[in-house]
Amino acid sequence: MKIRFILIIILALGSSHGYSQLSDLARIDYTILPAGNSSIEFNRIRALFNYPIKLKKEDAYLFLGLDYSNIQVIIDENSSFNEDELNDFQLLDLNIGYTQPLKNDWRLGIRATPGLSSNLTADDLSIKDIVISGDVVFIKDKTKNTTTKPWRLIVGASYSGNRGFPFPLPFISYYRKFREKWSYNLGIPKTNIQYRVSEIHRLKLFVQLDGFTSNLQQGVLINNQEIAESINMSLVVGGLQYEWHIIDHLEFYARAAYILSNRVELRDGSRDQLRELDNDNSLYLRTGVRLKI
Repeated sequence: MKIRFILIIILALGSSHGYSQLSDLARIDYTILPAGNSSIEFNRIRALFNYPIKLKKEDAYLFLGLDYSNIQVIIDENSSFNEDELNDFQLLDLNIGYTQPLKNDWRLGIRATPGLSSNLTADDLSIKDIVISGDVVFIKDKTKNTTTKPWRLIVGASYSGNRGFPFPLPFISYYRKFREKWSYNLGIPKTNIQYRVSEIHRLKLFVQLDGFTSNLQQGVLINNQEIAESINMSLVVGGLQYEWHIIDHLEFYARAAYILSNRVELRDGSRDQLRELDNDNSLYLRTGVRLKI
């Protein structure tokens, strides 16, 4: 499927501290794209941790953390290349975040994320294994406003070298609660509409971007002619998410989604496509637990 469009919005909800809009404090989850009619199965285990440090400046915070993923890409087809080079990827990011209040109820949030993304088939790391990501956002939070319907606006820019869309994207989020049990988020890279079933159970319809990019350390020879130096998977998914707020700040979630757009491709050193792999996966499943501020 090759529906190519830019979609919609927001990151995590629920804190007066701006950086929490960019990441959870801790999360562990498991994602699977079953093969179905495709010859590719995708599995990902991801764990992240962010530690907030209060600075002397009023309401300013520094965040330090790690984000690790192990990705398995299982290919079942008669390929013209060595499939074993593509089935085990390691992604590790160091998160360095900072947030401080600005004038007129605005807040600045900055995150730099150096890391590595590689299949680690060589003895040593190289410069090609290193990836850089980052975000700069401005946040205006009126979710505590009792005179009007609660809302929040986030605007900025985001770049990620290892998450499937390795080019700059606008970061836009507009949240609004429009009924007692209903709210929505609109923006990039994720959007949702939420219904609060009760104080601890919630349902969301969502659309978001997902994927990964990784270096192939020793290259992959294709058709005995060309060498692929990286792999890229870019997804657009839409579906239903269930959330169970176990205790304050601790949440279990499970989502089932349909893949609206799926592209898996091997690229050369200039990031030009050499070969597009079978991309007929249609089901996207994820479950996990996360800790929010």
